[in-house]
Amino acid sequence: MTTLVERARLFAGKAHAGINQRRKYTDDPYIVHPRAVAEIVSRVPHTEAMLAAAWLHDTVEDTPATLHDIEREFGLEVAMLVGMLTNASQPDEGDRIQRKNLDRRHTAQASPQAKTIKLADLIDNLDEILEYDADFAKTYLIEKRLQLEVLKEGNKTLWKRARKIIDQALDSLHQPPYNVPAQWFRDTERAYLNADRPHS
Repeated sequence: MTTLVERARLFAGKAHAGINQRRKYTDDPYIVHPRAVAEIVSRVPHTEAMLAAAWLHDTVEDTPATLHDIEREFGLEVAMLVGMLTNASQPDEGDRIQRKNLDRRHTAQASPQAKTIKLADLIDNLDEILEYDADFAKTYLIEKRLQLEVLKEGNKTLWKRARKIIDQALDSLHQPPYNVPAQWFRDTERAYLNADRPHS
């Protein structure tokens, strides 16, 4: 009998290939990303459901698959994890700051297991961003540093690894050839935090 994780791998591969989804910077088949996320999760304490959700974490967000499909195929526990890992915002909903703040609030409510998968997701995405798109990395790294604050219930080893990657990348952006002023990062972070505060 095929294992839960193997079925998740096959389902994710078919779902992402079905829309010919590719990685943004490398044009690799998208499944290389869920594979990397599942591999990172497999190196820390985990369950079968967590590994399955790692493979499936972008299927509802990026493909025609629904949470109902995930629950029918893999059960409630996996579906709940995938739901916690699926962005709450829609691409046409408000500006980027509003969307990312909404997604961060959604992530804050996730279980420790989902937060561990989210940390693995973040780590794999961080590995490419500075190399391929330093200009976008400025904003992306600030968003992920803010997201880390709501991921502390996830695996501590992965949290520390993600924090180190972010800190080193931000430090690199201060240096040549980028020379991004520290004030730019402070102002950008403040813009996200101010937009997230309730208005009286």
